[in-house]
Amino acid sequence: MWGTENRGAGWDLDRVIQEGYERSVWTFKAVEAISKHPGALSIEIGRGGDDRQFAETLTDHPLLRVLNVRANPLETAAVFKKRLSAQFLLSKKGAFVEITRSRAGMITRLDLLPPNRVEPIPDPRGDYLSHYQFTTYDGRIRELDPSRVVWLRDPHPTDPYCGVTPLEAAGLSVDLDIKARLYNIAFIDNDARPSGIVAIDVDGLDQREIDRIQQRLAPGAQQAGETVVVGSGPGGLNYVDTSTRPRDMNYESLAKAAKDEILSAFGVPESIVGNASERTYANADREEWNYWQHTELPHLGLIASAFDFDLDDGWSIRFDTSGVEALEFPRRQRRAEAREEWNAGLITADEYREIAGRRPFNVPHTRALWISPQKAPVPASEADAAALGVAQDPAAGGTPGLPGAGGPPARPSSAGAGSAAAAVAEPTGASGSSAAEDVAAARSMLDAPALGSAAEDVVAAREKHPLRIDGEASADVAAARSTATATSSGDAATDVEAARTPLEGKSASGGGYEVTDSDFDTAVSAVTAVLAALLARQEGVIRARLRSPKLRKHTRYWSPDGDTDLRGGTAAIDGQRVVGAARWEEEVASTLAPVLQQTASSTAQKVTKHLTGAGSVPAGAAAAALTAAAVSGRAVLALLADLADALDAAQNETTTLADLDEVITSFFADRAAPFISHIAESSAVTTVNGAADAAAESIGPSVLRTWVTRRDGRVRPQHQQLDGITLPTGTAFEVDRVRLRYPGDPFAPADLTANCRCRLRYRTGPAPRETP
Repeated sequence: MWGTENRGAGWDLDRVIQEGYERSVWTFKAVEAISKHPGALSIEIGRGGDDRQFAETLTDHPLLRVLNVRANPLETAAVFKKRLSAQFLLSKKGAFVEITRSRAGMITRLDLLPPNRVEPIPDPRGDYLSHYQFTTYDGRIRELDPSRVVWLRDPHPTDPYCGVTPLEAAGLSVDLDIKARLYNIAFIDNDARPSGIVAIDVDGLDQREIDRIQQRLAPGAQQAGETVVVGSGPGGLNYVDTSTRPRDMNYESLAKAAKDEILSAFGVPESIVGNASERTYANADREEWNYWQHTELPHLGLIASAFDFDLDDGWSIRFDTSGVEALEFPRRQRRAEAREEWNAGLITADEYREIAGRRPFNVPHTRALWISPQKAPVPASEADAAALGVAQDPAAGGTPGLPGAGGPPARPSSAGAGSAAAAVAEPTGASGSSAAEDVAAARSMLDAPALGSAAEDVVAAREKHPLRIDGEASADVAAARSTATATSSGDAATDVEAARTPLEGKSASGGGYEVTDSDFDTAVSAVTAVLAALLARQEGVIRARLRSPKLRKHTRYWSPDGDTDLRGGTAAIDGQRVVGAARWEEEVASTLAPVLQQTASSTAQKVTKHLTGAGSVPAGAAAAALTAAAVSGRAVLALLADLADALDAAQNETTTLADLDEVITSFFADRAAPFISHIAESSAVTTVNGAADAAAESIGPSVLRTWVTRRDGRVRPQHQQLDGITLPTGTAFEVDRVRLRYPGDPFAPADLTANCRCRLRYRTGPAPRETP
């Protein structure tokens, strides 16, 4: 029913080891090359992710201790796995591992049993296996239950009671290799064939001379290649040349053929066992990748899969190959191809980052295609087109470069402009009932600071343009700019002045810099993306920890594995251990820090460039980013503390693990979105304002800063009092006896900073007279 009976019984493993493994150099090197990797690589348990790295891993499981630290009192885990791998390759029966458990059912040790002393006994009732019969070294027979033995083998195609070994297919080649070496050694020891023979007449020689000549004929390698003198008939002398005759056996070609066949049977290239001659670097790299892909990884997979019996659903066990450089070969090749595609404008930067295994930025510049050779952007949406500065008048039929967009926008005439308002309206696409409304619309789109004239407003708008490119969009802006050079008095000038007045408020007039909505929005988007990913990962890890055997042990949520399983109990699951809030605080802070530091650096450069003409990043600019990241980490700590309390409270009412899992899901569904929004806005305000203030302070006391609110119903009364107040850098704003260095100061009370949307406007020059 199950195939040939005792097919593997005729495989004499002791003889295989002595004659096939210990005496054949290529068999030894092939087994050594394959088995050294299981011994060197660690075992990991996880789920999700890809073929190189799990998304979630378990760090505390009995299998990890016996397979990564010490398998039994005699062997470390590395030695155990290496011996297991070698037995797997050499034994036709396979390898047998005895499992020892504690009284609580936990795995405490693993022992390799000699394969030639173990017999799997079929079940006569028709089941697959009844038990294992193990003969000890003193002749005693032990019967082992199948649950106590892990049987590893490369499966035979027809007989489940035995495996296959590469040595079986390479048996003749191993015999040829060994016998060729033995023949060659015997030939050298016994033949010592000279290069030539001289025959002389020995009739006139005495016995002493003849004995001396005969000694020259003694066999041995030390006489090889010498000329030997022997006796001939009376008066004769002959010479026989033996050096030109072929050898009786072509050892070199036979040994090479045997080597190639043995290494092919094991799937090990010659470069892996130490000889990479006559190969280019590329060929050697490809050989190594082929070896890992087609030989080592399947071998590791068969070994690891045999130990997945103690894992919950969804978790799997495997060797950690994330550090194997050879397996990066196809990924390096794919990344190189992706870089070429990006340079050609065929994919976006975000698409390349996904291929490279990095998180996409998901901002307009990285979502757009950049067409060579001018690197002109092709935006992915109307909103991205506006952010990239290539949007056209909606009346013209769409955005240039967008799928389904209309033709190129009409160029505005550079002559005959009717007014400054018309010049402003042309590049922005704004239309309104008055010039003042046109200018206000242009400023709201491009966020240009107030200058001295309508023409200067257009110049500032162009300078603040996120991107200037060669092509139709830049030509439109240039044409519009050329029409806005006049500063005539009259209705248009009056409208422009009227549009500028409400934006200036109480702040000083003249040139300067004010952080914009786009600065805050960019930071908010970045922090939102990071926190959304982190909280989603938190939810998955916390739910996995809730179901892990370690945390459920000795609680009422443990499912006993039989009557002898003593790991159950009546205790509740510890919510703090499930959540692990302290770990997440550190991870959130360390993940947000570089993102916010980049925002701080960009903001500081803008401030210093506008105020001094040279962009620089002072050392203090990063302080606000690091503080905001730390505050965000503490906020996540408080959030997860609430989750731990919710889990503890829920156990007073719930009785199943599914109910607790639903508590976690509902908690994140209700709290994650508003929490992310609040933290993202707070972090953005703190980072942008703090970096801008540090940059202004590094310039010197000549820089003045004015507090600017949004001037709407959401502004708190304390900030309304500060609106328009101008102070030199280094001087804190004061309200209700509280000192604020800048809007969103993390060291100020939360009731003065939470949800703050204020900013500072910077300029150089004398302080203006404050108006009530």
